[in-house]
Amino acid sequence: MAGIDVSVALPPSSGSTELITAAEELGYRRAYLFDTPFEGDDIWLGLHRAAEVTTTIELGPGVLIPTQRHPLVNAALTVSLHHIAPGRVVAGFGTGFSSRAAVGQPPIRWSYVEHYVRAYCDLLAGGAAEWEGEPIALMLPAAQTDVLPLRIPLLIAAIGPRGFDVARRVGADGVISMFKALPNQRDYARAVVAVMGTVVDESEDPTGERVRRAVGAPWAAATYHLVYTSQGPEAVRQMPGGCAWLDVIEKFPRRERHLHAHRGHMVEMNEADMAAWHAGGHVSVPSVTLTGSAAAVGKAVAEMANDGATEIMYEPSGPDIARELSAFMSAARG
Repeated sequence: MAGIDVSVALPPSSGSTELITAAEELGYRRAYLFDTPFEGDDIWLGLHRAAEVTTTIELGPGVLIPTQRHPLVNAALTVSLHHIAPGRVVAGFGTGFSSRAAVGQPPIRWSYVEHYVRAYCDLLAGGAAEWEGEPIALMLPAAQTDVLPLRIPLLIAAIGPRGFDVARRVGADGVISMFKALPNQRDYARAVVAVMGTVVDESEDPTGERVRRAVGAPWAAATYHLVYTSQGPEAVRQMPGGCAWLDVIEKFPRRERHLHAHRGHMVEMNEADMAAWHAGGHVSVPSVTLTGSAAAVGKAVAEMANDGATEIMYEPSGPDIARELSAFMSAARG
């Protein structure tokens, strides 16, 4: 679609390289990988693999969770990725809401995110950064020093005023929101909206097995996982299928429940997610995901562009990601 970039976001895996290559062929502008090491693969390894076999698609983390790596590590790996894909690297940061929840921790404080991002940017600028009370720096070999200073597009995942304030203070190029464009995003050159869902064929049952397999994992993450973490079990209980979801989760010891609540996050439905779906929770799919006919999906993308979005970050799921990528791009262009 003219006037808006269409990008893809995926969990890092042994298959993500092939999917990013397919996305490049379909015309996706950027490919992001999630920072979800608890699901078994590494974000930077996945980005480097993709950089080696692509030529035009831009690549980056969407988004990095500061507490998972020292800032020198993320800065060094950014430089490394730039060596393979110069001019094609972008970086995003956030408070790690879901990734932190999966290990039983709250989101990172915005003050820490700001301190971390400033250190990261200072390192890429070729100077020293203050970290843990001491100066740190990228001390590159003589043959590589000409890569610094390195300035790459910087994104901050934010949906509230504190996040937007941090994005402004660190000089971010853009802000990533969820589900819809936010008014404050108009202040940035890049207004990225993350969406999930599937394009439903004309003769297809919108509650059928193919749709469940394609959209069930992100649907559960955007409903039960999110609400359970942010509002607690009583809020989940009020949702369609929420009691069935809690019946599964509350079988486990309290201190282990986060491990079961977030299992399969954005990749596959866990036991609780399946229980909620079959208990009628699937009725919320249209309200929390971008799921519908090609015409409906295309209209929704156009409306986001009219609201100020410059980029759609599509997060496909299910056993046939190639089909999802092709169908979504066709709908968005239509």
